[in-house]
Amino acid sequence: MNIQFNTDHNIEGSEAMQTALSEVIAKKMNRYTEQISRLEVHLTDENGAKQGPNDKKCTIEARLEGMKPVAVTAHANNHHQAVDGAVEKLKASLDTIIGRLRNH
Repeated sequence: MNIQFNTDHNIEGSEAMQTALSEVIAKKMNRYTEQISRLEVHLTDENGAKQGPNDKKCTIEARLEGMKPVAVTAHANNHHQAVDGAVEKLKASLDTIIGRLRNH
């Protein structure tokens, strides 16, 4: 499972940040590695330099083998929380999709 990061111009997407977030994502998404070919993680700061609640956004798009991509979005006070929220939403979506496929 390949994890690709994209950030807006308000975020410094350092190698250390990407490595740390990749490890968290890979660990939490471990049971889906056979179904997912790539995850695209998009991090944005919706308020830029201004501070505000829930202004960090994470959108994760999962590229599934032989299926349309699945995308989820989460907002939080920092990027780590936004990533955690998006991963949890993605897991719930994938459980639903994979469950439906197994029932057919």
